[in-house]
Parts: sequence; C-alpha cells; structure tokens
Amino acid sequence: MPVLNAQEVAEIIPNRYPILFIDYVDSLEENKIVATKNVTINEQVFNGHFPGNPTFPGVLILESLAQAGSILILKKPEFEGKMAYIGGINKAKFRQKVVPGDVMKLHFKIVKFRGKVGIADAAAYVDDKKVAECEFTFIVDEAAVQE
Repeated sequence: MPVLNAQEVAEIIPNRYPILFIDYVDSLEENKIVATKNVTINEQVFNGHFPGNPTFPGVLILESLAQAGSILILKKPEFEGKMAYIGGINKAKFRQKVVPGDVMKLHFKIVKFRGKVGIADAAAYVDDKKVAECEFTFIVDEAAVQE
C-alpha cells in the first residue's frame, strides 16, 4: 500500500501534469523517501524523444528524483508552505535507459541539512537495477506568489 497516493502528492508539491512525475510514495522516513514513477508510452515526451525508439530523458529522471526529494522535504512541519528548489546536481550518472513499461523506484536520502540548504544522495532503479544516480544540493525557500 502506498504511503501517499497521487492526489496526496499533488497536495504537497506544486508540480502538475504534464510535469508531475510521482505516481505514489512507497515509504517515507525522516530523511529518506522511496517513490514510484510508472513510465508509460502515453507520456507526451515520447512524441519527440526518439520516436520509434522511445527513451525517457535523463533530465526527467533527475526531475523525478528531485520531486521525490521535494515531497520528503516539504512534509517536514517546519517547511510547510515553502518550496524546495534544486541548487545543484553533482556526480550524475546514467547507467541504463528507461523505456515505456518500466517502473522507476526513486530513492532520495538527505545526508546533510543546515538551515535552508541541504545535500542528498539520489538514485533511480528499474527492476532493482540502478539506472541513474546523482547528488543534489537543495534549497528551501519561500514559495513564489502567483497572481
């Protein structure tokens, strides 16, 4: 059973279709999260990203990991009403392509957090094989006001 479903995810992070990539959250602890992204052929990105050989873009794998991390960070009571932003991406590696039908498990673990800035290790897996990994620097700040 998911800890958070898609509707609950949408209540935490501001991303919406077509850029909301978290389908549900499998586990949520104080400093780590595992979330799921089901990669389907119906996603708009496959219309232009290698038609005939659809591959989920690496940058969107990293975005999926960042969204999982945002859920973890913004679930903390002290950050209610705030936004989590990517401050940097280091040591990014892509180990295997992700294609329609794959189920990505997104692991995000905070390793250091001081004030509004933190560092996290993140990795995406398909069938227990690591497909991508990176280190994120993230910043928690006030949400931008939309008019």
